[in-house]
Amino acid sequence: MIFFWTPPHFWALALYRADDYARAGVPMLPVTAGPDETRRQILLYTLFLVPLAISPVALGYAGYGYGAVAAVLGAGMVWLAVKVYRVREGAAAVKASKQLFGFSILYLFLLFASLLVEALVGV
Repeated sequence: MIFFWTPPHFWALALYRADDYARAGVPMLPVTAGPDETRRQILLYTLFLVPLAISPVALGYAGYGYGAVAAVLGAGMVWLAVKVYRVREGAAAVKASKQLFGFSILYLFLLFASLLVEALVGV
């Protein structure tokens, strides 16, 4: 999961800090491939992440409580990734990227916390 979570998380940050990365000579995707390709990759990785995050339920490694949390959080990730993909200019684009970056932190924390709670409580 971390593999597919990392690109949307860091590239959302890199979208609104692209000038900083360029000045520092750090080859982040928005600097090397441009913001449009970065937005496309964010959406693609998010679309792979969400079913992957739900798959432990289908494989018998997690219960329906975790599945519900993963589905709701996944819907939020997809919604924000689509927003980043669609809103491409101005303050609204910066805001969308910041929202996705912030939510991605909450997403991963709550996803793993729900796995932990389920394992401890036995739900």
